[in-house]
Amino acid sequence: MFDGDKAEMSVTGPLRSYGRRKGKPLSARKERLIRALLPLLRVDPARKVPCPLAALFPVPVEEVWLEIGFGSGEHLLWQAERHQDIGFIGCEPFINGMGSLLGAIEDRGIETIRLHDGDARDVLAWLPDRSIGRIFLLFPDPWPKKRQNKRRLLASETIGEFARVLMPGGTLRFASDSGDYAAQALLLMRRNGAFGWRAERAADWRERPSDWPETRYERKALSEGRKSTYLNFGRL
Repeated sequence: MFDGDKAEMSVTGPLRSYGRRKGKPLSARKERLIRALLPLLRVDPARKVPCPLAALFPVPVEEVWLEIGFGSGEHLLWQAERHQDIGFIGCEPFINGMGSLLGAIEDRGIETIRLHDGDARDVLAWLPDRSIGRIFLLFPDPWPKKRQNKRRLLASETIGEFARVLMPGGTLRFASDSGDYAAQALLLMRRNGAFGWRAERAADWRERPSDWPETRYERKALSEGRKSTYLNFGRL
C-alpha cells in the first residue's frame, strides 16, 4: 500500500527497507513540485546510464556523490551549496520530504542535484563501477525489533554494491542513533574487506565532524536522550 505505515515484501524483489511513502497531505506547492519539477530531476534506473555519469547534470561537475534517505534534504542541501563542483544523487521514497527538498531546489536555483523517489537499491544497481566519490547513509530506519532487522538497508548485499560503485579512496559515511545498528554496520563493513574504518580516537565516532551538518533526525534522537554514532569508511 502506497500510503501504509507497514513495509510489505515485494513479490519480485527484496524486503522494503523503508516504511510509509506519504505522511500528512501535501501543500498545493509541494503537489505542483512533485508533479512538475520532480520529473525533470528524476533519474530513471530503467534507462541507460549516461557516460560519463557527470552528464546527468546541466553544469560541469568533477565528481558525483550519493545520499540515500535524505529525509527533508537538510544535509544534501548543505553539501550541495558548499561543493558546487560536485553533482549529487539523492534517494528518498518519502514524498513529503521530497516535496520539501524540491521547494529548496526551486528557491535556490540549484542545478547539481538529481533525485530518485523509489528504492535506492535500484539506483545502486544502475550506477557504473567506480562512479561515486562519496556515499551518505545517515540515520536510516533502524528497524529496531529483532524480527525487523532483515529490513535494514545496510546489509552484506548493499555493502557489496557500495564497494562496487565507490571510487578507490572514496568515502562511505554512516550514522545511527541505534547502538545495535552501528555495531552491526562495523561488523558487516569489516567482513566485506573492501573498506577501512577511518577512526583514530573515540571522538571520531562520538562527535559529528564539522563538515557533517546536523539533521532533524539527529536532533530528535538527542531530544529523546539517544546518542548518535558517526562512522566514516574509506574504499580501499
